[in-house]
Amino acid sequence: MPQSQSNQAVLESSFLIGPTSFPLLEHTIGHHLDRMVQAYPNQLAVVVRHQDIYWTYQQLLQKVQSVALGLLELGIKPGDRVGIWSPNNIEWVLVQYATAYIGAVMVCVNPAYREYELEYALNLSECKALICSEQFHSINYISMLLGMVPEIEQCELGQLNSEKLPHLKWLVNIGTETHKGFLPFNQLYEEVSENKIQYLQQAALDLNCHDPINIQFTSGTTGNPKGATLTHHNILNNALVTAKGMNFTYQDKLCVPVPLYHCFGMTTGNLACMTVGACSVFPSESFEPLKTLEALDKEKCTAMHGVPTMFVAILAQKEFSQFDLSSMRTGAMAGAPCPESLMRSVVDKMHMTELLGGYGQTESSPLNHLTMTDTPLDKRVSTVGRAAEHTEIKIINDTGEVCGIGERGEICARGYCVMKGYWNEPEKTTEAIDSDGWLHSGDLGVMGEEGYVKVVGRIKDMIIKGGENVYPKEVEDHCLAHSAIEDASVFGIEDHYYGEEICVWVKLKQGVDIEHSELEQFLKNRIAHYKIPKHIKMVKEYPMTVTGKIQKFKMREIMEAELN
Repeated sequence: MPQSQSNQAVLESSFLIGPTSFPLLEHTIGHHLDRMVQAYPNQLAVVVRHQDIYWTYQQLLQKVQSVALGLLELGIKPGDRVGIWSPNNIEWVLVQYATAYIGAVMVCVNPAYREYELEYALNLSECKALICSEQFHSINYISMLLGMVPEIEQCELGQLNSEKLPHLKWLVNIGTETHKGFLPFNQLYEEVSENKIQYLQQAALDLNCHDPINIQFTSGTTGNPKGATLTHHNILNNALVTAKGMNFTYQDKLCVPVPLYHCFGMTTGNLACMTVGACSVFPSESFEPLKTLEALDKEKCTAMHGVPTMFVAILAQKEFSQFDLSSMRTGAMAGAPCPESLMRSVVDKMHMTELLGGYGQTESSPLNHLTMTDTPLDKRVSTVGRAAEHTEIKIINDTGEVCGIGERGEICARGYCVMKGYWNEPEKTTEAIDSDGWLHSGDLGVMGEEGYVKVVGRIKDMIIKGGENVYPKEVEDHCLAHSAIEDASVFGIEDHYYGEEICVWVKLKQGVDIEHSELEQFLKNRIAHYKIPKHIKMVKEYPMTVTGKIQKFKMREIMEAELN
């Protein structure tokens, strides 16, 4: 039986159909951008503070069309893959819209990738062109590429012929400097004439909203990433669901300190603003808490997206009280569980009284659960929300049957948001999406009587020790109950006797120290003996992805090497 977000009827099983309070968009991203320009030509569309960019929708469209024409001039055709390897900047935004405008598939490459990861991503997606920054933090992209592919310096522009990257033909560097084998981004701009605009618009009519438009790589928390292939229909509508969830209008300004290469920044951030004519504000090329505060104040933002650690860093700034955040109203905190104390601090001190929580996967564009602006605070803290608009959610047991209310099982989603599949990996696609169109998350959840879902662990993270199933999140939660512990991450490592043994990496609070035996004794008083970690390692940092997700597979490799 369908349920709306506002319908609090008691459910009989862990199955819920999200509301349909507005229709889905049935056109392409380029078409929708044209519509927003017609509606709000002089409204501010994008602010990039570190580049001093303040563009209206009309100005943004002119630049997008210029870059789109430039890509066509390079020989990029609908369906060709164009990689973007860069931190947040205006060029990233232009490539996002320009590729969509001509039907090319934008491939989001993690700015932190090293040689192996870059080679893997470009070859898996068969990129024809790569647009990259010159440098980000300690990574010099130009030097890395020249080291990987020395042929770059010997070839004519657009004629790269590399054994290592056989599909790659064009390299474009963001910046004004000239590098042998690279086309400077400012030379990508083509003059926009009336005839060329008509040509672009006519070509756009041949595009279908269900065409692939974007490849986003999964976060890499369990090994090599997979390329989730998403359509105009997927991400444009997920962006609209996010904007509607925040009650966004053309008068809103969203601060986006999260990375654009990730779905949080690109889809539920930048694209969400465009769906309603709002403004995206980028405070810096990567997250800097003080610059984010400055953007919130100076640009009079009404919203901000971030992972919990970003909000913690902002609240911890000694200059925090000097900034006026009275314009703030909403935003989203996602990507990791949010402690209740943090949520309350953000609501009270940052004036984000309508802060949303959400959940999903890259494979679902990304959101399939969402809390609303009027969701009770306790539900925003303790759950990831309910089934989002136009989305079905169910929680199933090991036999594929829908669980009863309150029973633990795998979270599955179906609807417009589910990806077309993993690029060039049909077997992995079949593993993720069943014959009835349900996306299997690999996450364990529990649905309450009102349809709110709690995420309680991951199936793949489950440790099997001597036949006993151990869920890392449960052990982590008990570790966090110790007053000296700031964070804990639990995972399994190979053991010749039990099959797997439990390991925990622990971050201690500043200025405190505990012995391993003290933590062991503490846990013995709280959980069954077989759940007690055999290996305890005190650390200052975890291996992380750029978006703040812990890479347990790397921790496992480190521990197994140390123990051997």
